[in-house]
Amino acid sequence: QVQLVESGGRSVQAGDSLRLSCVASGRTYQHYTMGWFRQAPGKESEFVATISWSGVNTRYADSVKGRFTISRDNAKNTVYLQMNSLKPEDTAIYYCAAARDLTTTRGLYSYWGQGTQVTVSS
Repeated sequence: QVQLVESGGRSVQAGDSLRLSCVASGRTYQHYTMGWFRQAPGKESEFVATISWSGVNTRYADSVKGRFTISRDNAKNTVYLQMNSLKPEDTAIYYCAAARDLTTTRGLYSYWGQGTQVTVSS
């Protein structure tokens, strides 16, 4: 069992940077791939980024590639999402999630946090 709690979301201006954090609890956290998804009002959930348990392998959505960076600190049971050059279209609730394997498929993530709101104004 893995419990996830996100933080760091807030309102910012376009072009600003923001770092989201997701703290995990559970003995086997380090064995899980961690991912970030987001959901904007009226839209379906969207994959953002994922990182393997070792931190070596990452995947990004094309819409965030080059602007967002996912990382993890297994000693702190924490995964991060550094978001730079934010755009209004990045406005969404951001969720972190845990999966057994490196994947971009939402349905393969077993554990989810409650989400943190990011709002980007133009």
